[in-house]
Amino acid sequence: MRVLGIDLAWADGAMVNETGAVAIEPDVSIAAAGWTVGVEATAAWIDEHAGARATVFIDAPLLVLNSKKQRLCEKQVGQRYGRWKVSANSTNKDSSRLAGVRLRAMLETMGWRYDDGTTGPPSAGRTISECYPYTALVGAHELGYSDERPRYKRKPPRDADDLESVSRKGGCAEAVGSWMPGATRDRSRCSASARISGGDPAPRDGRSWRDRLRETGS
Repeated sequence: MRVLGIDLAWADGAMVNETGAVAIEPDVSIAAAGWTVGVEATAAWIDEHAGARATVFIDAPLLVLNSKKQRLCEKQVGQRYGRWKVSANSTNKDSSRLAGVRLRAMLETMGWRYDDGTTGPPSAGRTISECYPYTALVGAHELGYSDERPRYKRKPPRDADDLESVSRKGGCAEAVGSWMPGATRDRSRCSASARISGGDPAPRDGRSWRDRLRETGS
């Protein structure tokens, strides 16, 4: 079964950020990777690269039924992962950034099925699941985050502006390095990863990482 990962841009409208997409084979080699803009393009990319049996994990709220406040799963993230400085953004029906909800609905019209994971890994068909990378990173003890989450996304508090980029990129390099040793025992499996990353998981020359990905190609 092929596994897809989608780092979805949550906004849905005329002006949206890019969405990152990757498709992974059962042997953990990268089948495809790229960028999309908008829900329609993202759904098309997923459907094109999925195959007959696939699971797609989407980093965005997919099922939002509460009218106010936050979802129960978001509340429980803070309760259970707060010690690692992990929390979740609050989402409800009044939230302005619900592209994930529309993406789920669109995929369902294309034959995909939403799966909340409570019955274990799917074994057939095409399924959609919501994921939250921070909980996965700190929840897997093999990655070594026993004290706090890696700092690769949000601006660290009290960091001077000229140090912010180095701090965040350094956190990304640390996170990538924590799982790469096991993944690279068979070097043939990560050849696509090497082409995509350009051999450097954390450039510090100020270039956009997305621009560099386009330059090195997939």
